[in-house]
Amino acid sequence: MSFRTQPPAPARPNRCQLFGPGSRPELFEKMAASEADVINLDLEDSVGPDDKETARRNVIAASHDVGWGNKYLSVRINGLDGPHWYRDVVDLLEKGSERIDQIMIPKAGNAADIYAVDALVSSIEAATGRKKRLSFEVIIETAAGIAHAEEIAAASPRLQAMSLGAADFAASMGMQTTGIGGTQENYYMYHEGQKYWSDPWHWVQAKIVAVCRTHGVLPVDGPFGDFSDDEGFLAQARRSATLGMVGKWAIHPKQVALANSVFTPSEEAVAEAREIIAAMEAAKAAGQGATTYKGKLIDIASIKQAEVIVKQAEMIARK
Repeated sequence: MSFRTQPPAPARPNRCQLFGPGSRPELFEKMAASEADVINLDLEDSVGPDDKETARRNVIAASHDVGWGNKYLSVRINGLDGPHWYRDVVDLLEKGSERIDQIMIPKAGNAADIYAVDALVSSIEAATGRKKRLSFEVIIETAAGIAHAEEIAAASPRLQAMSLGAADFAASMGMQTTGIGGTQENYYMYHEGQKYWSDPWHWVQAKIVAVCRTHGVLPVDGPFGDFSDDEGFLAQARRSATLGMVGKWAIHPKQVALANSVFTPSEEAVAEAREIIAAMEAAKAAGQGATTYKGKLIDIASIKQAEVIVKQAEMIARK
């Protein structure tokens, strides 16, 4: 273990982030009543150019009027390369309620992007006396973003989460695909007359997980575009969870339950994790550094793996 230990990520459930356009206020109450851990009200891609100001006003009003319960409320602002983002930030902080927990910064390309938003937010908080310190989440959806992912993850103490935005990422990388996440038809191996499909998102997800875990940030998988394909969504979510991601976006209400089912440890998994911890505690008491459990070798590293599952289950139970 390095002398400089990894800081822990924020201790809050982030199994599912449900997105809704800021231009559709009729959806807000339904989103608040959902089982998603995080609500993302969008001012960016799902809102047309002519609806930006209306969407912003809708979100500000909803921060005052909608009962969001224990949801973590996040607002995706517009990109820093356009004319809308600064007004998003100013109006959200000056006119929105303190119920807003977080803003999402899209297409983050380097640490300077995060610094720019942080400076503006910090100034407004100081000027208005805002009591709640706003947190940040970012989306990695460009070649520059993944190239500079570690500096982005370390750019601000406000940063709590980092997501993969597969569609814009694919466009930025010049990938020959129009799908949003999931299996890509032409990304396969060929052996003895059979095609074997692999995961084109694996490497970028693994990098996001690594930089997030290094800097105490929650790694989150982004959208799965085909909301008619439940099995495809589940397959991608399970791969993401196996790699260490804590949750996934939902772009349709039906995807909330799917995400929660994957990123909530099952009763069987939690029971087994507790048994592994107990077996190792007994081994340590007997002066042993390792033991066996169900015919498999377990050691100190096994405890660490099991504790991840138990802590996740306990955190969700407290929610």
